[in-house]
Amino acid sequence: MQVKDILKTKNREVVTATTSTPVPEAMKALISNRISCLPVVSDANKLEGIISDKDIFRKIHEDPDGFRDSTVGDLMSKDLIVGLMEDEIAYIAGVMTNNRIRHVPIVDDSKLKGLVSVGDIVKTQMEKIEIENRYLKQYIGGDYPA
Repeated sequence: MQVKDILKTKNREVVTATTSTPVPEAMKALISNRISCLPVVSDANKLEGIISDKDIFRKIHEDPDGFRDSTVGDLMSKDLIVGLMEDEIAYIAGVMTNNRIRHVPIVDDSKLKGLVSVGDIVKTQMEKIEIENRYLKQYIGGDYPA
């Protein structure tokens, strides 16, 4: 299965921020959408970075009084690991595991096309296991249609 197959099944638009988004506004977007990161994009939807809840927590811990004056551009990660629409899910899962990250932005010509999370990977693997399990049970029980 490829990344494009996962993105087709996701029925929500990617919530994003810009470099000028105030940190409190980014926090509100994270909390209200029940997500843990925001891809940071330009007006032309070019991926510029990513900010996670952990980035914001770290800033609050370091500067509890001044974090409200920060922007997403001040805190975002700029050295990104990205995926492509044609990448295999197993490859993306390996990238996440090896780099200890929870999200991989998917790009085409530097433009954001979607976001794959660890939850998406787990859901895909669970569906695959359920299908295999069903066929194995049918086979063992002698009910396999072939």
